[in-house]
Amino acid sequence: MSAPDKNAAPAAAQTTNFLKNIIEADLAANKFAGRGWAGVPGDASLHAAGQPDPAKIRTRFPPEPNGYLHVGHAKSICLNFGLAREYGGVCHMRFDDTNPEKEDLEYVNSILDAIQWLGFSWDAHGTHHQYQASDYFDFMYRAAELLIERGMAYVDQQTPDEMRTNRGTLTEAGKNSPWRDRPAEENLRIFREMRDGKHPEGSMVLRAKIDMASPNINLRDPAIYRIRFAEHHNTGNKWHIYPMYTFAHPIEDALERITHSICTLEFEDQRPFYDWLLGQLRDAGMFADPLPHQYEFARLNLTYVITSKRKLMQLVTEKHVDGWDDPRMPTIVGLRRRGYTPGAIQLFCERIGVSKGDSWIDYSILEGALRDDLDEKAPRAMAVLDPLKLKLTNWDALFGAGHAEPCSAPVHPHHEEMGQRLFNLTPELWIEREDFQEVPEKGFRRLFPDNMTRLKYGYVIKCTGCEKDADGKVTAVLAEVVADTKSGTPGADAVKVKGVITWVSATQGIAAEIRLYDRLFTEAQPDAGGRDFLAAINPDAKKIVQTWVEPGLATATAGTSFQFERHGYFVADRKDHGNGKLVFNRTTTLKDSWGK
Repeated sequence: MSAPDKNAAPAAAQTTNFLKNIIEADLAANKFAGRGWAGVPGDASLHAAGQPDPAKIRTRFPPEPNGYLHVGHAKSICLNFGLAREYGGVCHMRFDDTNPEKEDLEYVNSILDAIQWLGFSWDAHGTHHQYQASDYFDFMYRAAELLIERGMAYVDQQTPDEMRTNRGTLTEAGKNSPWRDRPAEENLRIFREMRDGKHPEGSMVLRAKIDMASPNINLRDPAIYRIRFAEHHNTGNKWHIYPMYTFAHPIEDALERITHSICTLEFEDQRPFYDWLLGQLRDAGMFADPLPHQYEFARLNLTYVITSKRKLMQLVTEKHVDGWDDPRMPTIVGLRRRGYTPGAIQLFCERIGVSKGDSWIDYSILEGALRDDLDEKAPRAMAVLDPLKLKLTNWDALFGAGHAEPCSAPVHPHHEEMGQRLFNLTPELWIEREDFQEVPEKGFRRLFPDNMTRLKYGYVIKCTGCEKDADGKVTAVLAEVVADTKSGTPGADAVKVKGVITWVSATQGIAAEIRLYDRLFTEAQPDAGGRDFLAAINPDAKKIVQTWVEPGLATATAGTSFQFERHGYFVADRKDHGNGKLVFNRTTTLKDSWGK
């Protein structure tokens, strides 16, 4: 057994998942036995005529297509799709596109791509479970009319300010609208006029009739439909009224026969309305038991990250970053371009668990999951990020002019089946500038005059001095090769050294652009307490350096990850790498340096 890694990221404090306990209890009680499924979403009569549901449970991932998904959404994706996968269920891909003014097809496509990249699918039992809320507008309208007919909804013509005032406070009950008790027939007529575009925006809304004295303000006759003269990306100009999300969400779940509707904690106060609405529509015959049930979990709060869509949009539009897929962004497209893997993100989500309590997860947990995933997968290579020339002055005497000494190294130290990488040692090399000190500090073990160091996978060398320019800056290090010390040959260990340095041939190495990415913010909670998060942007979050890499990397394809020995994990950039240009993004360092 290997010793524990002292530099490993701290384990997440919460590694439980209370939702699994709920699902297992429901399945043990046969709560969903005998449910019908028509093969498509629909009301009670449609599903009653269908076949027994082949899915043991049904979950859903319901983003609004108004932005790019971020790492917080990744937690919800892994949770909903992961639970469905684990318990023989199905997770529906649903776009909650009830707001006609914010949605865009660009976001739809990016969301689908992100989920598939993470390793999940919404295809199951021969059905493509991709849906959009706007396809249910007719059902939602029918549900609203049912509520009106049952005396459980009314058209309110108060102004927004009057509604706000009469809603009451946490300590004072609300006041009934003067329109609350008008007859159902009149409410139905006016609501149909709203549908037909006969009333201006803001002049009236449809409200559920529940209890204006409820201690839960969300039950004080919430608005369920509003007038909007806006073209919808899916339904065009068919509708002049649009449902509120809190009204649409439970109806969507019931139409799709969702068993476990999993939301973040901010929706906890809305659950009583969720249950009230579905109960009313069940009693009206639109839906049947068992009804969906909503469960809430704590959203992801990750240090050194912001997940507000508005603030992420500001970073992009004000060009603080280079777009939604900037590797410094917490968006899934940004993480992917940075070099994060689906396995790393799934491992991270598994480690942090699911709870009902809000807490902050340290960014090092995410990076630790990434290192653990890449360590087993990433091929190794050598790269020199801050190049300084090393001249081997006795090369010709030992090997003859023009000689290139073949060297080899494992593609991966723990996977022999991945083979060997081949490169040549030549009389001039690139080494890291930090590997030479003319006057060494205490404990320095690499190159300084009269000291011997090993070239990794090559020979032991003895430093003999350096060359400098007119300003006294070191321009080259001078050294001699110690004969018969090549790694992997008999007698190679006869000369003992304490230092080992990486290198790249100056004549056969390949020039590359390396982008050194780091955390976007210097503060763990950059927008806490209403602070200006822009003031916490890390000025060193992106540095571009011109470097030299092993010749074998000339054929690296975009999106391929590597461990550059001693430097960290890097990925060939998905946009700019190729066509003869090598561009690598630093994904993460080998060790966590922020907590030190």
